[in-house]
Amino acid sequence: MKVLLIGSGGREHALAWKIGQSPELEKLYCWPGNPGTGEIGENIKGDFKDPDKLASWARVQGIDLTIFGPEAPLVDGLADSFSRRGLIALGPGKEGARLEGSKSWAKEVMRRAGVPTGDYLVTESMRQVEEHLSGKDGPYVLKADGLAAGKGVLICEDRETALKEARSILEEKRFGAAGNKLVIEEFLQGKEASLLALCSGGDYLLFAPSRDHKRLKTGDEGPNTGGMGAYSPVLEIPYSKQKELGELIFLPILDYLKGRGIDYRGILYAGLMLTEQGPKVLEFNVRFGDPETQAILPRMESDLLPYLYSAARGEIRRESLQWKEDACLCVNLVSGGYPGSYEKGYPIKGLERLNPETIVFQGGTEIKDNQLVTSGGRVLGVTSLGKDLEKAREKAYAELEKIDFKDKYYRKDLGRL
Repeated sequence: MKVLLIGSGGREHALAWKIGQSPELEKLYCWPGNPGTGEIGENIKGDFKDPDKLASWARVQGIDLTIFGPEAPLVDGLADSFSRRGLIALGPGKEGARLEGSKSWAKEVMRRAGVPTGDYLVTESMRQVEEHLSGKDGPYVLKADGLAAGKGVLICEDRETALKEARSILEEKRFGAAGNKLVIEEFLQGKEASLLALCSGGDYLLFAPSRDHKRLKTGDEGPNTGGMGAYSPVLEIPYSKQKELGELIFLPILDYLKGRGIDYRGILYAGLMLTEQGPKVLEFNVRFGDPETQAILPRMESDLLPYLYSAARGEIRRESLQWKEDACLCVNLVSGGYPGSYEKGYPIKGLERLNPETIVFQGGTEIKDNQLVTSGGRVLGVTSLGKDLEKAREKAYAELEKIDFKDKYYRKDLGRL
């Protein structure tokens, strides 16, 4: 099978790593890929800003399956371009991708489908913001409606800060057009978890649950990021509880979308808050999570590729995915200054000293003058398996100390929250 993988981050390296193990794989292409994916398949460097051009390339190459990593191409309708050409692609069309492309639409879908979520207000007016916040105690959760690279969620402890941040989104356009609308959500207390499902034909298949660490700083403080690391499994979501969650969350959403004529084929990711009143959905994403994928796939014993191919063709394989009992922890090494501005081009040293069992997924790297250097915010995902979470944690933290690049930063408490 010839496979095209869209994307260039740690998530895509993890997918390439897993797909590369499949006996059904003939050739893997990655666009644009990174040095890590280039060791597994062939990176494609063509100028494919026009989505139809990339789809045409895939048709000429005889691509059997295209897998979309990041959300932006899906929100822009790239999966539709592939479908129009009769190409098999795993990823929702533009309408289904609105679940991530518009947080206000996602909340409306949840409300109509009866999926538990927090109370919310959607507004374009600072006056409405002021009125809404005046009668409520903090903390306050503000979300830019559109895509903001995982940085559009702000948690504000007091009203003054919330008003300032709301103004920066709505009036100062901190997130550009993504902030044309603002979603103000109820602050939910509990433990977060991520649950991903492979969806097709109104049916779904669950992946092992994971937990992402979004805050930048140790102690779960600082601004939200795209994710500082993740681990799997999650003790609060044992296997016996997963079917119940699937029927509570994924089935109603897929039924609602089907009723609107939306054939959802791809990954649906539910960000959950496990509250005392039960699980509530914080958000939906329409693709594999990053860094969750880097913590989930090393635990998977099944061959992932045939499952993805079947889903892209409109059906779910009935065999459940098989998982190792081992726990897995991924720690992201990031550039100093992330999620704000940061310098690039720093040499990465020490990878050759790592234990062979350690998996390093490259997220923000490039080759310059025959040297691997930093090129993004989340540079590397250092990933280890262990018989339990603490063992996986010990291994990952011992290994990441062997890696060095200027201004390297990481959280020191992953796996303990």
